[in-house]
Amino acid sequence: MNKRTLNPDASLQAAYGARLRSMREARGWTQEELADRTEYSAVHISAVETGRKPPTLRFSRSTDRAFGLVGTGDTFERQFREITNGNLLEGFPEYVKYEGRAAEIRLYEIGIVPGLLQTPEYARVLADSALRRGTITAEQAEERVAFLAERQAALERPRLPTMLVVMDESCVRRQVGGPEVMRAQLDQLVQFAELPNIVLQIAPYAIGERRTFDLPMNLLTMSDLSVVAYAESQLRGHLERDTAAVLPLLTAYHQLQAEALPQAASVAMINEARKGTL
Repeated sequence: MNKRTLNPDASLQAAYGARLRSMREARGWTQEELADRTEYSAVHISAVETGRKPPTLRFSRSTDRAFGLVGTGDTFERQFREITNGNLLEGFPEYVKYEGRAAEIRLYEIGIVPGLLQTPEYARVLADSALRRGTITAEQAEERVAFLAERQAALERPRLPTMLVVMDESCVRRQVGGPEVMRAQLDQLVQFAELPNIVLQIAPYAIGERRTFDLPMNLLTMSDLSVVAYAESQLRGHLERDTAAVLPLLTAYHQLQAEALPQAASVAMINEARKGTL
């Protein structure tokens, strides 16, 4: 029987199938034996491994139980969520892998609170809004919220990453989800600002042309001191690892921090905005 060669770099689905085969063979299991452990047929296992059939959430959870991956940080369920989040822009799934290991995370956001700082209710409102516009399906809306929760959970590790967050003033002025949702979100921002590993600043409208970025920007410093940048437009995302390209972005971020309000003044602005939700 000819064994089909797998190329895990071809797509996220191909990577899923290649990993499934690799882990099965590492345990010495045949497709039939894995099928017995997952309550799927050997034909189904083969189709997922070769990319002819996409994995499902139920299949992924069953596979995690079979391989003893439930509760770990590298489950097939998480890999499935990366695949099914078709609304994620290119480069973002790869960025998230770096994000979960970064020593320092620098964020700049315009218009909405950065995802890592969002409450579940705020995140849900944004996903439901995209669903109503028809840009994502109901299943993708669920996956988007769950994926964000996983990103947030990945940062809760023994050695917490340092987070430097600059938000445009529009992030706290623009009401999302109505007064109750927004009030809870602003309360959480104030609580975040009290954490020892977080520096939170607002870039006020008053800085005008001195704002160094016109689009959201994420910069990650890894444990080896390398820096990764991620930026996106409405249509696409871009992950940049080339040092020569990333260092000017890091400089621009430092310049933005210098123009932004100090943390105490930023918290005062957040509390002022919160009064508008009462």
